[in-house]
Amino acid sequence: MADRKQFQNVGAPDPELIRLLDASRDRPVTEEELREQRVSFAFGNAPASANITKESVRLASKHIRLLS
Repeated sequence: MADRKQFQNVGAPDPELIRLLDASRDRPVTEEELREQRVSFAFGNAPASANITKESVRLASKHIRLLS
């Protein structure tokens, strides 16, 4: 198979980045980190509006519950 041009001339990975990835691989994620990731995801996918802030998403996330 022919080499893809997008993968030609790719440099070696940054050793510091590799070290950080290896160090974090087995570290458990806390509930607070998961909560902030969800807030960040929701804020990033919200429609552009001056009324929607990261703090407003954070507050709304505390009041929304999934039905089971």
